[in-house]
Formats: sequence, C-alpha cells, structure tokens
Amino acid sequence: MLKKYIKDTLIMIAALVCAFALSLLFQYSFHVREHVTTVFVFAVFLVSLLTDGYFFGVAAAFIGTVAVNYAFAFPFFSIDFTTPVNLISGIVMIAIAVLTSALLTKLKAHEATKAESEKERMRADLLRAVSHDLRTPLTTIYGSGTTLLENSEGMTEEQKRKIITGIKEDAQWLVRMVENLLSVTRIDSGKVSIVKTPTVLDELIDSVILKFKKRYPEQTVELLLPEELVVIPMDAILIEQVLVNILENAVQHARGLTRLTLCVTTHGSRAVFEIADDGCGLDPKRLGTIFTGYHAPESELADGRKRNAGIGLSVCATIVKVHGGTIQAENRKTGGALFRFELDMEELNDDTEQV
Repeated sequence: MLKKYIKDTLIMIAALVCAFALSLLFQYSFHVREHVTTVFVFAVFLVSLLTDGYFFGVAAAFIGTVAVNYAFAFPFFSIDFTTPVNLISGIVMIAIAVLTSALLTKLKAHEATKAESEKERMRADLLRAVSHDLRTPLTTIYGSGTTLLENSEGMTEEQKRKIITGIKEDAQWLVRMVENLLSVTRIDSGKVSIVKTPTVLDELIDSVILKFKKRYPEQTVELLLPEELVVIPMDAILIEQVLVNILENAVQHARGLTRLTLCVTTHGSRAVFEIADDGCGLDPKRLGTIFTGYHAPESELADGRKRNAGIGLSVCATIVKVHGGTIQAENRKTGGALFRFELDMEELNDDTEQV
C-alpha cells in the first residue's frame, strides 16, 4: 500500500514538473502563452489516468491551477482568482480530474467484477469435472469391495489379488487427483507463498523420474538436458508436480504411445521444458480449454475410464503462472502432443512471491 502511494505521488510530481518545464519553454523560448493551460490540463489527465482513486488527480488539478495562476497568468508571480480566465481554467482542470478518475474507477470495478465472474465460472466447471471424475473410481472401488465381501469364499487367490490390485490403483488415482485439486485451490486462494530457491536442473529431473518410475516402471522417458550446469530459482516440489503431471497425462491419454521425451533447453534467461509423445495427439477442440480444468463432455466418458478432466493440467498451469512462467500445448507435425513451459532463470530481488 505504501509503495503504491509513493509511486502515485512520484507520478503526480513528475507530470506537473514536466508540464511546468514545457510551459516555461513555450513562454520564454517560443513566446507562446496560449497553450500553457492546455499543457497542465493534459498533465492532470495523465495523473488521473495513471493513479488510483480521486486524490492524486484532484490534487494535481489544484496544484496545476495554482501554478498556472502564479507563473503564467497576469499579474505574474501572484495568485489571483478574481480573473474569469484563471477561475475557468481551474474549474476545467478539476472537472477533468474528477471525471477521468470516476471513469477509471468504474472501469476497474467492471473489470474486477468480470474477473470474479470468470473465476466463479471456472470453479463451477472444475466442480462439475471433479464430481464426474470421482464417480467412476468410487463406483469401481465400491463394487469391488462388495464383491470381495459377498463372494470371497468362492474366489481363487488370483481373483482376489486382481480385485485388490484394481482397488489399490483406483485409490492411488483418487489420492493423486485430490492432491492436484488441493494444490490448485490453495494457490488460487491467495494464501500460499511461493518461495523460490536455486535448484539444480539435474537434481530436479532425477527426482521427477524417480517418482514417475514408481508408478510407471515399464515406461521409458528419454532425457535431453543441457550439458552445462543449470540452476533455476523455483519451488522445486511444485515444479516436480508439474513435470510428473504432464508425464502421467501422456501415459494415461496418449493412445499408441511408444516414445516419451523430456527435453530442457536454455534460451537467454529462460529455461524451456518440453514433454513430447508420439501418441494420438490432442483434440483440436480442446486445445483452448486444456488448462482450465474442465473440457471432457459426458459423451467422452462413456467407456467408463478415468479421464481426470484435465485437473492435473489445470494445476500445472496455475503453478507455472505463479512462478512467472508460461505454458502451452500443441500437436506435433510428426504426430503426438507437445507440452511446453518456460521459467525464468534469473533470481528475483524478493525471493518470496506472494500469490
């Protein structure tokens, strides 16, 4: 709050000083006095436009009125508001300041309302997606558990093991989904501080591959990493979650997958992470909403398989965003999907970024 106040004060001072200097230039270098008031009116407009609320705009109008009256209006170097021209110019500047500030205040309120409406819509979409996606594994777990309780005596050990394995897999999927959901809601709540610490890229990737291999031991991930030492300021746990989510998304949804690649390159001060597969690719209709958390209509779930409704990808987008990075998805020309996100490799002045 104090920083914003100081910034607005400096904007007001700079605008008025520039207006005063420009008016002096007009008057003593070009012998033009008619446009002095116009210069200050423009300065007041800029102050009202670039600052919040009414205070700085109205203050600039009062100061500008006094400056014009004192230095550029007859009698010079004295304040006299009895002259109609001086009085009218003051009223005009104040009116411009008030009207501009009022218009901007309404515009900002409208934008805030629009942003809140969009967030509510996204929350509703996310809730629908979660409700739908939870139904399939919960139904499977309930049915499998019921089968074990009622028919366990007539089952072989292999049949029991198969049912229990299915319950375990569905439970693991539910845990993963809940973790993703908790991450995105905690970050969106604005109560989480992202603490960036210098992280060695090789150590990050080793940890990611280790976690991924625990769930998909048969899936090979080809790594293409820089030869030089790369250090990136980040919350390593959250970025690990991004990479694991995208890799798991490829295994779960890229039909026909035979090759999965994780490539990291550096471009200037940015580190670029790319996860590519040679599977079926992404539905072009879903590319625009793939990171919103809801994009799978009811018809796509008719086979009863878990889709995760992009919640994991929504988490990825949120985490990358709060790190100051960008994320995108596209279809490769050679077939398959490509997910790309970028992170800044330069240290911030303030290591703690409030989300």
